[in-house]
Amino acid sequence: MDAFKDSFQKNLPTLIPQVDKGFEPLLSLPFLQSLQSLLAVWGKSIQVHLPDLRDEASSLETDADHAPGFYAQGMGLLFNDAHELSPLLVEWLEQIRRVIGISALSYRRNLIYATPDGKGTAPHFDQNINFVLQVKGTKLWKVAPNTHLENPLTRHTMGQPVDPEMMTYLETPMPTEMPSDAQDFVLKPGSFLYVPRGYWHSTEAEGDALALNFTFTAPTWVDLLTAALRGKLITSPEWRETADLSEQKFDQLLGELKLDVHSWRARDILEATES
Repeated sequence: MDAFKDSFQKNLPTLIPQVDKGFEPLLSLPFLQSLQSLLAVWGKSIQVHLPDLRDEASSLETDADHAPGFYAQGMGLLFNDAHELSPLLVEWLEQIRRVIGISALSYRRNLIYATPDGKGTAPHFDQNINFVLQVKGTKLWKVAPNTHLENPLTRHTMGQPVDPEMMTYLETPMPTEMPSDAQDFVLKPGSFLYVPRGYWHSTEAEGDALALNFTFTAPTWVDLLTAALRGKLITSPEWRETADLSEQKFDQLLGELKLDVHSWRARDILEATES
């Protein structure tokens, strides 16, 4: 896993074609042995990616009884929050978080993708950090750097409307096809891929495929600052007052805050959020 710390810091996708024995406990989890074994223990809803878009932007929810019917029609299945099935997955999520060095406030979870032969996901990018362990079958990933905007705060599927907030920091118009500098990564059982936040990517399965994702939505500097700022300001009865939209009152509070902020240090904020 240490190799991925460097990849994370350089923001570069990285593939390990075949993992070592340390991954065997993951690959041996009973519910990952087949789609049938996963469905047998799954008690929550399952997301079905509809064929018009092949993406969560066009999907419906179903259950373990009806999911095989959709899968037989060539629709991919997404199992959210799979870490709830195994303490081992929770341990791995925390281990990866610590290795790459992101905040303890990071939202971390496992996703399992079941993809029929010849199907996959439409080109898109995510606001989260992804590590993909291929469990069954083969899957081709196309991955490209995002030159249209840096550090997106939400995901986006190519060809779909852009999120209103994203429009405020979009640098160039979104593309209509995968960038020409996309890299191909072939994942076979035991392959492990790191996909940086914001990178364009699409997938296609060769044979029925099953993949386990370790996904992290990490706080930005904006998130850490606002979390610490709220924690500090709510100790003040004046800041807890109902806002009556008085500019005079608001200017007074901001003036006091300006004086206080000069004494703030990064260590103080990080101690507040990481503890």
